[in-house]
Amino acid sequence: MTTPVLPAQAAGAPAQASATPLVSVEGLRMYFEITSGVLLSRHVGDIRAVDGIDLSIEKGETVGLVGESGCGKSTVGRTILRLYRPTAGRVVFDGQDITYAEGSTLRAVRRRMQMIFQDPYASLNPRMTAAGIVSEPMEIHNFASGRERRERVRDLLATVGLDPDYGDRYPHEFSGGQRQRIGVARALALHPDLIVADEPISALDVSIQAQIINLLERLQGEFGLTYLFIAHDLSVVRHISDRIAVMYLGKIVELTGSRALYERPLHPYSVALLSAVPIPDPAVEGRRRRIILTGDVPSPSNPPNGCRFHTRCWLRERLGNPDRCVAEEPVLREMTAGHAVACHFAEEVDGTAEQVQVTGRPGSGTPRAAAGPTPAAAGSMAGEAAGFPAAAPAAPASPEGDRPRLRKRS
Repeated sequence: MTTPVLPAQAAGAPAQASATPLVSVEGLRMYFEITSGVLLSRHVGDIRAVDGIDLSIEKGETVGLVGESGCGKSTVGRTILRLYRPTAGRVVFDGQDITYAEGSTLRAVRRRMQMIFQDPYASLNPRMTAAGIVSEPMEIHNFASGRERRERVRDLLATVGLDPDYGDRYPHEFSGGQRQRIGVARALALHPDLIVADEPISALDVSIQAQIINLLERLQGEFGLTYLFIAHDLSVVRHISDRIAVMYLGKIVELTGSRALYERPLHPYSVALLSAVPIPDPAVEGRRRRIILTGDVPSPSNPPNGCRFHTRCWLRERLGNPDRCVAEEPVLREMTAGHAVACHFAEEVDGTAEQVQVTGRPGSGTPRAAAGPTPAAAGSMAGEAAGFPAAAPAAPASPEGDRPRLRKRS
């Protein structure tokens, strides 16, 4: 049984670097109207789910998008796929502006981009068999037919670690991890270039999460896929992402490489998120202090003026509540090569006790030998605590069987 191969790239071939990113969004905004009235509805406001972000994703790259629930992560992914029409800004896919594309133009582009949904049960039609679910995209886009389509469905099921003979079963006959594998097979059906994974493992057990992450990494290596990986679990995102974008209330507040974020976060919100990731070493964990953000997340229909995080920012309180945080909205500026932060006082974060504690680094005056592991090792152990051991390249995952080990990204 052969593994399906993308027409643009042979299996196992490395992704080719390109001067043009596969996906580029500029000033992206996605507002949802708030209306009032029963008979005569009137526009009274907007939910600013995404409020002006710039992001690019290179071919073959995995970009992690993290943040609290309600910050706009899923909306970004759905808008890039043009499931939503943007309120403002531009969405460019492989050099083609698809912001307002419609009809056959949008249909042709959508063949090259797919989505893996969060709920592995609700995203599958309970009235269709696994084979029917996987073959549906081919039917919609007139891709293959007859025996060729049936063989391709069997190949896809085998590729994601399922028995091809399971194609006659219905979703309720599978476990959660197996259902998500069906969703992955469906996403691969049309040879896509981009896959938006919207929290694809949040509804699964920890051991099954590791299998799905291994599967996604293996498929990326075989087919040169590009991922936008949306999640709120930082220990997961570290192990699959090349770069990570941190979102807060519709804005990207920090964008950098995966290792750089865990070793040197420069936005107060990123530091607070990392403080919730445990490090399974008593010597290190004993020095760490959880940063509890005060107050609730402001409403996206009425975000604060200036910096949107200033109402909960621990750094602003330490600096004496400077007026600039309220009067001026920070721009996403590059602090170091490839490390951009949207904070007026990002320089003040570097070297603070909070930053040192959440990264597991030894504090000032603390001997390194007695301080525990290095930041990279601490981050690796944090992943292991969440059920994602860093190890050698994983073999193809089997459905719900032995637990594969996860490759660690540098």
